[in-house]
Amino acid sequence: MQASGKYAGLSLALVSAIAFGGSGVAAKPLIEAGLDPLHMVWLRVAGAALVLSPLAWRHRDLVRRKPLLLAGFGLVAVAGVQAFYFASLSRIPVGVALLLEYLGPALLLGWIRFVQRKPVTRSAAAGAAVAVVGLACVVQIWAGLSLDLLGVLLGLAAACCQAFYFVLADQGSDGDDLPDPMGMIAYGMIVGTLVMTAIARPWRMDWGVLGGDAEVGDLMVPAPVLLAWVVLIATVFAYLTGVISVRKLSPQVAGVVACLEAVVATVLAWVLLGEHLATWQIVGGALVLGGAFIAQTSRPAALGVAEPVAALDRDPSKV
Repeated sequence: MQASGKYAGLSLALVSAIAFGGSGVAAKPLIEAGLDPLHMVWLRVAGAALVLSPLAWRHRDLVRRKPLLLAGFGLVAVAGVQAFYFASLSRIPVGVALLLEYLGPALLLGWIRFVQRKPVTRSAAAGAAVAVVGLACVVQIWAGLSLDLLGVLLGLAAACCQAFYFVLADQGSDGDDLPDPMGMIAYGMIVGTLVMTAIARPWRMDWGVLGGDAEVGDLMVPAPVLLAWVVLIATVFAYLTGVISVRKLSPQVAGVVACLEAVVATVLAWVLLGEHLATWQIVGGALVLGGAFIAQTSRPAALGVAEPVAALDRDPSKV
């Protein structure tokens, strides 16, 4: 049963990383067709909130039981990651911004160890270190090194928000008052939409882009199809499987596995958009995979104490 729960969590974490990673190949053609990046983010979050609104009504008791958790998830895990990432992207190279954002799992380990004062498995720490090195290769950080202090700080803020995504997704998993993942995500998207509306100002959007086609490699794909993929697969499905995988594994392990998102995005861009994949990026992808494998080998018995944050065999689960 322990192995079954663990591998179910790993499977969901991998599926979530693939779903999140697929957002870029669908969103980039829309941006290249004339959609502002922040408007793309707003459409993603608002579309997910619209799809999940019936579930928000069904789980409306969460507003009374977990108001701070829902507000925090929407502000930090939904709007915070997106807003800070795009803000950093406007000041520093894409690869550097992406690498800074994916320092989230490493920051998460620091939070667990020094703030929550819980033990961190050596395998999770080693896996995170290997994954970060691999990510540096995937984004080829040496190709765009430039230091903009504000840009770096904004990228680190995105990393902090990503780390708290895993912390918030695990909230309540030790007790009986466990928030339903769908209700939690639904309200998170609603809160995120309100925040992103103030930031993105969607009333200035070029809505005509959504009525045309966008180029994906050698194909012309209707813009609504790409938007539906971003909303349904890369947001609703990705967040749901991500939250469940964290609860089945632990934030520290699921966080390292989530680094695969950058690898998936790079590979899909190579296959579908024809973007070049360098040798170092392939090596980096292998290192990220290795880091994820190392992290998931953690065992409670090796520590002599309970598994940090969450037991691997617990039934509930969590991007």
